[in-house]
Parts: sequence; structure tokens; C-alpha cells
Amino acid sequence: MFFKYTSALHLFFIVISQANAQFGKNCELRQVKINLMNPGFEYEMALGTNTTFDIKAGLQVAIDPLLPDVYEELAFLPTLAGQYRYYYNFEKRQRNRKQIYGNSANYVAPATAVFFPGTRTIENEIVKGAFGYAGIVTGLQRSFDSGFNFSVDVGAAYYMGQFDSAIYPVANLSIGWIVSEKRWCVGR
Repeated sequence: MFFKYTSALHLFFIVISQANAQFGKNCELRQVKINLMNPGFEYEMALGTNTTFDIKAGLQVAIDPLLPDVYEELAFLPTLAGQYRYYYNFEKRQRNRKQIYGNSANYVAPATAVFFPGTRTIENEIVKGAFGYAGIVTGLQRSFDSGFNFSVDVGAAYYMGQFDSAIYPVANLSIGWIVSEKRWCVGR
């Protein structure tokens, strides 16, 4: 079961890595971030003029589709997640003299994640195994000269695992700091 989800995630990464990289003036070449809201690390690299690949590893608040009412209680699970972000308003922000440093713009992205909850008991039954999702989100990211960074996105995804697959909402909130960067962005 685990390999089924990691294979889908690996396929996503291979497709992204094969993209024709055309570095433009908008996206940062790469940046490493520490996420405090969902403790972990995040790496974002430019793939094109307005596109990046963002990967996160750490603990994340998530729904557990195995629960009878998935919205009743949230879980805090080890997670590996990725997004292929298309930032669509760099030029508008620059025209309005707003900062685009750290990929400060709005985006849409196909998103995928694999959760590793470990062994747990649900309705008096021991359950183990990973689960994941693939879907689409829209969001925004803002970064400041101090390195402070936040992003928020929402969308929907198809959840797969040791349960009846279904579509559920996705919401992500990242708050943290950029700890390492390679700048390309011209609009500050």
C-alpha cells in the first residue's frame, strides 16, 4: 500500500524535474524555508518564468479519512507534500510597486501529499499504513525582507488509502522564515 502512494508522488516529481527550465525575472531560483506552523522544512525552486516546484517535509495538520466523521477531529501527521506552482500576478504586483521578493504572489498548483500516520486505533480496530491525495489548490505567498514568510492555499483533492477513496477539501497554512535563498527576482 505504501509503495502505491510513494510511486504516485515519485511520478509527480519526475514530471516536474523534466520540465524545461527557463529562468526568468520573476521567480526566486531557490529558497529553503523553516515552517513553524506545521514544523518542518520547505524547498522551493524555480522551473520557469512564473513556475516553481515546492516540496515540504515535516508534521502537518490533516484530516484522517478513516475516521467516521473526517471533519470531527484533525490529526498531526508526518507528511511529504509537493506543489507545482504557477504564479499568475507577478507583473501586476510589480506595476503596483508591490514586492515580489520570495515569490510574493498568488498561485494555482496541482498538489500531492503522502501522510505517514503509523499504527492507530479507529473504532476499536488497529489500522496502519500511509495514505495520500492528489488535487489542485489556489493560494498566495508573501515574503518580507526580514525573511519572514507565509503562504496559504485551499482546494480539493482525491484522497487514496486503506479506505473508500473520495474527494475532500485541502487547506494549507505555512508560517516561517526563509533561511537560505538564491535570488533572481528583480522586483523588490
